[in-house]
Amino acid sequence: MIGSSARPLLFLDVDGPLIPFGATREEYPNGYPTYTAQDSGSHPLLARVDPGLGPRLSALPCDLVWATTWEDEANECLAPLLGLPRLPVVAWPEPSERGELHGLHWKTRPLRDWAAGRPFAWLDDEITEADRAWVRAHHPAPALLHRVDPRHGLTAADLATVDAWLRAAR
Repeated sequence: MIGSSARPLLFLDVDGPLIPFGATREEYPNGYPTYTAQDSGSHPLLARVDPGLGPRLSALPCDLVWATTWEDEANECLAPLLGLPRLPVVAWPEPSERGELHGLHWKTRPLRDWAAGRPFAWLDDEITEADRAWVRAHHPAPALLHRVDPRHGLTAADLATVDAWLRAAR
């Protein structure tokens, strides 16, 4: 999975795409589905992580990278639940007091820099059209910025979209 620089990257956010949140009682009358029992010391929302996503993510023709504020904790907590190996982790710069311009997400520039000219897809629940437009204007390779609905997390439709894009971007 981690390997050739010719392969596109897939930047993975955790909260929203892998740990859904924010749905109404009407959407999930019995609460969110849970997949694994959690011990008392673990993050309570990890039970919402669908372990079936791991093999589906591993099968994608790309190199997976954690792009989350969980940083290396994603390798400790999430990778084992998903059956993934340790993945590279984007180290975020210190927050700037000036903020981002024109509604740009604070992750957008660091992810473009981390990609270093490689094609990339980014799965996050906070992506906007401002991020897409900025990447189109400032990144030399193809990029897919795919917004995941945080109420439902990563779905089969999201994965199909990313898979089709990755295969076309090669």
